[in-house]
Amino acid sequence: MKLILLGAPGAGKGTQAEILSKKMGIPTISTGNILRAAMKEGTPVGLQAKAYVESGKLVPDEVIIGIVEERLAQPDCANGYILDGMPRTIPQAEALLARGIEIDTALSIEVDDQTIIDRMAGRRTCKDCSATFHVVNNPPKAEGKCDFCGGELTVRKDDAPETVRARLEVYHAETEPLKDFYANLGKLKTVENQPGIEATTVVICKALGI
Repeated sequence: MKLILLGAPGAGKGTQAEILSKKMGIPTISTGNILRAAMKEGTPVGLQAKAYVESGKLVPDEVIIGIVEERLAQPDCANGYILDGMPRTIPQAEALLARGIEIDTALSIEVDDQTIIDRMAGRRTCKDCSATFHVVNNPPKAEGKCDFCGGELTVRKDDAPETVRARLEVYHAETEPLKDFYANLGKLKTVENQPGIEATTVVICKALGI
């Protein structure tokens, strides 16, 4: 299955993508993780992306699409993949189609803005391996430490409330129209946010028929 997850920043796309990836045996292609790795390594693309991300703006299409196309060409994507955080705009979606990158389903996780703002305030990200946790919904075993590598957990600049509000404005203006784009292609499915991660996974699996 070739799947795109849609939803506002903090809707739980990354968490659900990880669960679905294990369940279906296909890789998750997270543009956020690819970009954060590039920013941490200080690559030319990473430095270019950093200024955009920290101000809550979208990274330019040519940077994103180039990274994604390279990743999808790798052998582990042959049987399908989950795109998390891409496409974010109609031009990106059109560029994917133009390059022959087809998807089967675009699944939108519906969450209201205030829930997103409250949720992001509790998110913590590992400085070393970029794993994410949440102080309420998905707490680390030891406070302030990553379960996987023991790295320090921090609040990312783009999770601060003022940046989240800016990101939500961008989402509603530029990314939300993708729902209509994929609905017109007959590929959109939507699920309502549930109180917990497991409950959300259940409604997603039902929507996808897996």
